[in-house]
Amino acid sequence: MKKALMVWGGWDGHEPKQCVEIFAPILEENGFDVEVSDTLDAYLDEDRMKSLSLVVPCWTMGKIEIPQAQGLMNAVKGGVGLAGWHGGVADSFRDNTNYQWMVGGQWVAHPGNIVDYEVNVTDHEDSITKGIPDFKMHSEQYYMHVDPSNEVLATTTFNTDVAPWVNGTVMPVVWKRMWGEGKVFFSSLGHVAADFGVEEAKEIQKRGMGWAAR
Repeated sequence: MKKALMVWGGWDGHEPKQCVEIFAPILEENGFDVEVSDTLDAYLDEDRMKSLSLVVPCWTMGKIEIPQAQGLMNAVKGGVGLAGWHGGVADSFRDNTNYQWMVGGQWVAHPGNIVDYEVNVTDHEDSITKGIPDFKMHSEQYYMHVDPSNEVLATTTFNTDVAPWVNGTVMPVVWKRMWGEGKVFFSSLGHVAADFGVEEAKEIQKRGMGWAAR
């Protein structure tokens, strides 16, 4: 059976435990043996990490120690998939640029905080986004620093009175990439658990986890 490790913690405002509780049953329904941990020390067990098919981090901000980060990054580089959402992946460990390199981006702003915006699917053939139309969100619209090597699957366009100098900027929302032998998937959707009440956001995350798993 495929094994998945979900690690949650950090800033409570992103409801990490509640979000993990949405996706752990989905992974189980799709044939995964799911372990949930609330400590970054979960990344220190090299043998366990190598045995995984997928890691789903959900840890906003905080600090990761070098051995913990290396445990995670080495596992992904060796072929373990990594998939996650929003600040639980792309606003973790702000002082660890190697982690950010693996993820493919880093949050820097969400002008206006909770706003209405549109997500535009840009790749209609990829298995993660195929058949999913453009859709609306009422949440944080993430402005990010993004690796140009990412394979972008969906974007959003900024139009805000808060920071009008960025209006018209097209920002990646969903992407996939490689880190060594491991597949990495990210979606900036999912500020709080209720955001996954938008079926398109939930389905993209479900498919992204399935794609990333080895």
